[in-house]
Amino acid sequence: MQAVGSGQEDDGLAALFAAARSVRERAHAPYSRFRVGAALRDEVGAIHAGCNVENAAYPVGTCAEAGAIAAMIAAGGRRVTAILVCGDGAALVTPCGACRQRIREFAAPDTPIYAAGPEGVLRSFTLAELLPESFGPETLGE
Repeated sequence: MQAVGSGQEDDGLAALFAAARSVRERAHAPYSRFRVGAALRDEVGAIHAGCNVENAAYPVGTCAEAGAIAAMIAAGGRRVTAILVCGDGAALVTPCGACRQRIREFAAPDTPIYAAGPEGVLRSFTLAELLPESFGPETLGE
């Protein structure tokens, strides 16, 4: 896995990577055959993971990021402090547009988003880089 920083940051990134890679193996992707796992860290440091789940009404399925966010909410978490997406193959896999907006609901603009393949982290972004000038809860006065 590519090193991003040092010390505790590396340990945290390694834990996210391990969780995302593991759950990617359990993805239900019989139609696209493209498995994705996502793992995020919440505001208390807990890791929550999700994988893509397709169905026969393809492409009406669930993205890995949506599954991880749902797991976080179900466990009582409310803020995403980092997220890692692990897709099949060597190509860069970043969250789709809908998932970028889902992440935005629970994350700050400077939240790190890591794109990984099975062998390790390929690149990192902030949410603001992937979703500039975004619409969020504060836009509605929340």
